[in-house]
Amino acid sequence: MENRQGQEEILSPPQLAPAVAIMTGALEQLDAILLGRTALHRLVLAGIVSRGHVLLEGLPGVGKTALIRALGEILNLQFRRVQFTPDLMPSDILGSHILQGSSDGRREMTFQPGPVFTNILLADEINRASPKTQSALLEAMQERSVTLMGATRALPDPFFVMASQNPIELEGTYPLPEAQLDRFLFKLNVSQADVDVLERIITTRRRGEPPPASVRVSPEQLAGVLAVMDRIYLPRAVCRYIARLVAASHADGAEAPDIVRKYVSYGGSPRAAIALAEASRAMALLAGRPSVGFEDVRAVAEPVLNHRLILNYTARFDRVGPHAVVEALLAGVDETGMNLPPDVALTGGAGGPA
Repeated sequence: MENRQGQEEILSPPQLAPAVAIMTGALEQLDAILLGRTALHRLVLAGIVSRGHVLLEGLPGVGKTALIRALGEILNLQFRRVQFTPDLMPSDILGSHILQGSSDGRREMTFQPGPVFTNILLADEINRASPKTQSALLEAMQERSVTLMGATRALPDPFFVMASQNPIELEGTYPLPEAQLDRFLFKLNVSQADVDVLERIITTRRRGEPPPASVRVSPEQLAGVLAVMDRIYLPRAVCRYIARLVAASHADGAEAPDIVRKYVSYGGSPRAAIALAEASRAMALLAGRPSVGFEDVRAVAEPVLNHRLILNYTARFDRVGPHAVVEALLAGVDETGMNLPPDVALTGGAGGPA
């Protein structure tokens, strides 16, 4: 059956199964390497399948760098790490031109590519670099290319920026500008491990060293997964729901809840709607479904929107954060678009089950 979005047809179970098996194996391998992070790992893999960039925020020592290293190892992708510091220059990331002599005695400028020319770039403590250096990644993250001295060079395909930052250190840091935050598909919080996980780490991980990956995804397999991802069907009703959620994140939106009108200065951009759609497709794929459901949108709404909502000073004074705003959005925007009472929307009718 051909759908209305120009796709060939809704995937059949045999077409979907190989990609689901590959992603399930990668998820299980991540869970075995880094303990107690299944929900986080699922979102990170959804970001990869969506071809998006991911910002990890957490205290030192919670495994942000280890997660990204393990991901590069499992996906068999080229991985490079850049430690962001205040004295880091754009050329330290993008590359530069140097004067070299040729065999015939002539001297010419030769381009030496920087670490951004890789598949997975770990921007470690990205908020420690100056705004000038942070902005060097804007083109790379959006256009997947680097322009220097009038020449534009494409980055390897696939290309992902996996950045980390520490939420408590403010001295010597430079908060990411909104334009750069908007380029991250997800902002994920890496929380502290609980008692059981800490016990398993202590007893099974001498000096905290994770085991090597025993499962690796080949480039051909990853390309196949990405091709399947492109064919995950987004129903018109779910697409409309995404559009309404993003519109309601603005204070002047017709369906904006009271918390948005009171605390939000700027809501999600069109890029946020695109991110919600792609991330929802990825979650449907990881769940083994060929079509996106409302539950997939709800699963990714918080990590997609939390860094895109710009709150006012009243929110800071009242200690209201993006998480509370997104929860209110999900509770206030009815999936059906009919603004039914909660009991009717859940049961399908006023007097009994649907």
